[in-house]
Amino acid sequence: MADVVGFGESSVDHVHVVEALPAPGVSKVRISSRYSASGGQVATTVAACAALGLSAGYLGPIGHDENGERVRADLLERGVDTSRILIREAANRYAVILVEEHTGARVVLWHRDAGLDVDPNALAPRLIAGAKIVHVDATDEQASITLARAARAGGALVTCDIDAVTPQTAELLGTVTIPILAEDVPQQMTGVTGTEAALRALRARHSGLLCVTLGPRGAAALDGDRFVHVPAVAVSAVDTTAAGDVFRAGVIYATLDGWPTERMLRFANAAAAVSCTRRGAMSSVPSLADVESLLR
Repeated sequence: MADVVGFGESSVDHVHVVEALPAPGVSKVRISSRYSASGGQVATTVAACAALGLSAGYLGPIGHDENGERVRADLLERGVDTSRILIREAANRYAVILVEEHTGARVVLWHRDAGLDVDPNALAPRLIAGAKIVHVDATDEQASITLARAARAGGALVTCDIDAVTPQTAELLGTVTIPILAEDVPQQMTGVTGTEAALRALRARHSGLLCVTLGPRGAAALDGDRFVHVPAVAVSAVDTTAAGDVFRAGVIYATLDGWPTERMLRFANAAAAVSCTRRGAMSSVPSLADVESLLR
């Protein structure tokens, strides 16, 4: 039995630190330093869940190559159950990330082999049996939709990472218990400007808690008819790559503990803030003690 099982993206990130991100018309930028690290939005979220003390599993998929093996080994080292991983005969996703030295702002260039897509029929319910929460992303949407439906049918809650709108976004949203959305998603789905107004418009499609990440402005949620905004925790950012992924782990932790929305957002914001003070994705995830220390 696991507290959370994640299905979605993993990656090996090749990070290049630069003095400033390229401006329009600038064709050459000097690299100050570079490193590589395991990441990917769902893999990082489950790694963060494990660091917070939850029992976490990763369902995959990963590629049948050196990068895929690196992701699997790094997850295992961080206490994530890798027994559910689906290995595909393809190269694992990788990314080249430019990080601005003094702000932590980033640009992500990525490649994903279509061979990583999973046949929804291969997602047997036993893969998520016993999970209290199943966390999915929008990378392989049909597979995520199928898995989320199976999770709900089995009595689990479903959280998500949706950062772009596609023709299947509304269907995926309908399978999720607690949507956790990037800032622009509610506005793009509803055509309504402004975070609160867009979430209220989205309420017509979803009756549950609606969460949205707001980057340096923190996070917000629509809890029933009540709009809640909690500002970000101020830190000196080094790399913001994993902030949203770690925020979602904070929401999952708080959900399992039954916290009210304000406390949930405050905790998730703090977890994300800690990750911004460290380099890399998985390598930046905070422990429960780290988050509690920042909140104090």
